[in-house]
Amino acid sequence: MSEYIYGKNAVKAALEHSRSIRCLYVEEKNKEFIELALIRRLPYKIVTKQTLDKMITGLHQGVVCEVEDYPYYDLDTILKAARSEYPIVVALDGMEDPHNLGAILRIADATGVDGILLPKNRSVGLSGTVAKVSTGAIEYVKVCEVTNLVSTIKTLKSKGFWVVALELTPEAVSYQSIKYDMPVVLVVGSEGKGISRLVLEHCDFQVKLPMVGHVNSLNASVSCGIMLYEIIKYRKE
Repeated sequence: MSEYIYGKNAVKAALEHSRSIRCLYVEEKNKEFIELALIRRLPYKIVTKQTLDKMITGLHQGVVCEVEDYPYYDLDTILKAARSEYPIVVALDGMEDPHNLGAILRIADATGVDGILLPKNRSVGLSGTVAKVSTGAIEYVKVCEVTNLVSTIKTLKSKGFWVVALELTPEAVSYQSIKYDMPVVLVVGSEGKGISRLVLEHCDFQVKLPMVGHVNSLNASVSCGIMLYEIIKYRKE
């Protein structure tokens, strides 16, 4: 199986990350990508904008790359590659919007997240759209596809992780009231339904963001970003 990724940043990241490239489709005006293909001895075809328009529906910027399916990592690999004493793992419960996933991957790369957990069922997966929105971060953030999110959370808790649910509930406390000097699993729910009851029952903390305007929620990727930077801020104080 293969995926089509598109857009200059996403394609360049794929080329630099030495992904298995099946073919690069590029407009003649994009000399930089033609030169990259020649230098790296990659198969490529010079095509028209109309050809690229037929291949994908998004904004391709004159370059599309056919690559092998994005790999998923197992949990042990993610934990062994953790970069600090207190790893951060983000668990996405039922997220279905590829744009949110792409944005979260971009934030995760920027904040040094060690891995992302995605349920195998009823969840968005890695795709060309996700790669485009992530602007290449998909190449650097490890994603683990799990059969049972609750079971995986239990495993992480047995390894010393504390699970923080970002959810507006009566029990939720301010996101700034938690001490984050510990291995953290940050759970973010789906765009519409939030975090499922079973997952929420296995979280150690429930936190909320202050909302003083007329709306009572933020985009999932925005909320996730605020939380991750709060964790980083706390650890540096």
